[in-house]
Amino acid sequence: MALTRDFKETIQARARRDPAFRRALLREGVECMLSGDIETGKAVLRDFINATVGFERLGTKTRIPSKSLIRMFGPRGNPQAKNLFDVVAALQKEEGVRLSVESTNRSRRA
Repeated sequence: MALTRDFKETIQARARRDPAFRRALLREGVECMLSGDIETGKAVLRDFINATVGFERLGTKTRIPSKSLIRMFGPRGNPQAKNLFDVVAALQKEEGVRLSVESTNRSRRA
């Protein structure tokens, strides 16, 4: 289901005024990708980028052309790992946060 323009504008407005919400968006986008939900992760990160740094400035920071970034986070985009990690590193720096991965033990089925 496609998101409406009003919904996207609401997300962006909240992200601009609420640092905790921005950090949660960034974290959620990365967590979705790590758990295998690439489409949702790309959509959340796209909203985060639009609400914060923007694709032009992100392109300057990552040395990835903005049009490539837009395609990468689009519905049919397939980001390479190096580019994705470069973007996540730049977004963390921009937001002033450091995300980390934590391992948890899960019981295995025999």
